[in-house]
Amino acid sequence: MVNQSRAGRLDVRKTYKLYINGEFPRSESGRSYVARDSEGEVLARVARASRKDLREAVRAARTAEEKWAAKSGYNRGQILYRIAEMMEDRGAVFAEQLGDGGLTPARARAEVSAAVDRMVWYAGWADKFSQIYGNLNPVAGPFFNISAPEPTGVVGIIAPETPALLGLVSRLAPVIVTGNTAVVVSSESQPLPAITFSEVLESSDVPPGVINILTGFPAELAPWLADHMDVNAVDLAGAVPEVGLRVRQGAVHNVKRLVGTDGYTDLQSPYLIAAFTETKTVWHPKGL
Repeated sequence: MVNQSRAGRLDVRKTYKLYINGEFPRSESGRSYVARDSEGEVLARVARASRKDLREAVRAARTAEEKWAAKSGYNRGQILYRIAEMMEDRGAVFAEQLGDGGLTPARARAEVSAAVDRMVWYAGWADKFSQIYGNLNPVAGPFFNISAPEPTGVVGIIAPETPALLGLVSRLAPVIVTGNTAVVVSSESQPLPAITFSEVLESSDVPPGVINILTGFPAELAPWLADHMDVNAVDLAGAVPEVGLRVRQGAVHNVKRLVGTDGYTDLQSPYLIAAFTETKTVWHPKGL
């Protein structure tokens, strides 16, 4: 990253904020940390989220969950597609940030394209998933027995360190597509793609609180995510073993669902959507 530009002018270094409830607040602690490129040059300062910031993000996600889940699958699909459109518009910025993280220009562009395509793919499932994973079950008796998937609730996501953009999208999209809300702890070493992604969300019709993105240290934030009684599930795809163990220990208090315990894999599957749903079965007597 070049430190000087026209006529020896110094670049203006940014101090990025968090993304909570559709807004960009500073960390309540006032802390930040330095984001560096692959050669060690300073890119920006990034907010270092605290326990209180995480509590505020969970509160926002819980408040938004009911209305988000009540939207039609078609409407949620439109919003996810809009996210993909805005990601496409910011493609050059994403590619530059991924290049700062060590990717060649070609690989950076390929990752941006893959992330956009993946968001579109999951958007297409929004109004189809319940039809495919719901069932009219055969029973011996004068009853209808119907099973249907429902969102789990508030999901905490520990995003992979790399790939910084594709990993984030791959774990977030299947969470929100069925009506869950999310609190994301972004990549610690490459936070800038997650920050730009939050700027995409702000202009993509995503209701406030549906997606909340915290930058900082996963080792600090994961214990509070694990222990929070209003978090229903945690995706561990980006957690190192020590952090994963701590989340497992905290999850027992309210029997949180744990997903991604084997680490991050480049997965695109409706089964990943199903991992963040519950199945409700209803019995109803047949009319005479």
